[in-house]
Amino acid sequence: MNNPISNRQSTNLHSADAVICGAGIAGVAAAHWLTVAHGIKRVVLVDDRAPLTLTSDKSTEAYRNWWLDPDGAMMALMNRSIDLLETIARRTDNRIRLNRRGYLYATADPDRAAQFRRQMAQAAKLGAGEMRFHTGAPADPPYRPSPRHGFENAPDGADLITDTTLIRKHYPFLSEKTVAVLHARRCGWFSGYQLGMTLLEEARAHGAELVSGRVTGVRVEKNRVREVTVATAGGTETIATETFVNAAGPFLKDVGRLVGVDLPVFSELHLKVSIKDRLGIIPRDAPLTIWTDPQRLPFSVEEREFLAADAESRWMLAEFPGTLHFRPEGEGDSPVVLMLFPYHTEPVAEIFPLPDDPDYPEVVLRGMVTMVPAMAAYLQRLPKPYVDGGYYTKTKENRPLVGALPPDGAFVIGALSGFGLMASLAAGELLAAHVCGSQLPPYAAAFSPNRYDDPD
Repeated sequence: MNNPISNRQSTNLHSADAVICGAGIAGVAAAHWLTVAHGIKRVVLVDDRAPLTLTSDKSTEAYRNWWLDPDGAMMALMNRSIDLLETIARRTDNRIRLNRRGYLYATADPDRAAQFRRQMAQAAKLGAGEMRFHTGAPADPPYRPSPRHGFENAPDGADLITDTTLIRKHYPFLSEKTVAVLHARRCGWFSGYQLGMTLLEEARAHGAELVSGRVTGVRVEKNRVREVTVATAGGTETIATETFVNAAGPFLKDVGRLVGVDLPVFSELHLKVSIKDRLGIIPRDAPLTIWTDPQRLPFSVEEREFLAADAESRWMLAEFPGTLHFRPEGEGDSPVVLMLFPYHTEPVAEIFPLPDDPDYPEVVLRGMVTMVPAMAAYLQRLPKPYVDGGYYTKTKENRPLVGALPPDGAFVIGALSGFGLMASLAAGELLAAHVCGSQLPPYAAAFSPNRYDDPD
């Protein structure tokens, strides 16, 4: 049985109250909660890279409370995390540049518009906030666009606009085929780097230490964590500890094996591409916008014949999923637009540097034309793209793993998939509660690794 860490203290420089493997956003958030909130004095973060530089800084930095899981656990976790994000924004004069632009889900399919309405009814029951409908009727409530900056006094809940005149007024860049948009409001984006550095600075001010190295072993004796071995540039260091936290991001499964646990996770490669929108097609105050309909990429007859003749390019003629999304990036006069199109989501091995996908920029841009037809102006001469990305390490049900592992003193915070930044504060808080034996929130069981032990 795990004993609360608050009952134990370190005694020398080669020991620690807790060792955290991984200094991405999950590990940094865990260190912050252990030190700042729980007063644990010696927490060691181990990573062979600079903090927040493997996958945490490759994010779109977006957040949403729009999660429609049946039991409401994901929405509860995200609402808590957003509460904490807003608290940090307020006490740091919004150093993290938190906005509430919202997520705008768009469709050209009347059946999907009806699905949006059903989703809103479910979201209201789960605690997403007030639902508003804009059909063009005189009695409709007024539609309030999201503010470009900040988050205070912005609407929550969601708005469903099926009045196409209203859609054209506020979102003229969308395809004229658009018949409905669902604007989820407690959503937006922020600076993930500034959030991570705020957490890290405060954790270090409260005693956390950062060690540049790689965890190579965890000694378990009598079913209890006893020490962690770290390979550093200067040699091998052994840290005596009774608490080990696996926050290894895409290496979660490998590090889990160090304590004899096979974590039920896999990884998908997700890329994003950014371009300079020199023509000003995407408004700088646009929400994060998602095209929810499957599509076939727009090609000319000649282009389709050319692609069909080659087995290696024929896949570009297939139907693509309704997952394309974009948002403006940068302050002031920045022309940058971030675009993502997760169409290859099969499990893959975690390889660094990331494998190259030379077709990705063109595929994304052509997909964008379906949603934003004016983007076709870039097809003749593609703007210079910048492509990066990372791995979504996830469970099959796409819920995180946060809690205790079978060897006493071993814990995990991971499988944060594509929602690591937005969930990090609530996940770190939950991890620290497990480690310190504090009261757990109602959603804790939904994310505990032992949930797989329950046949129901």
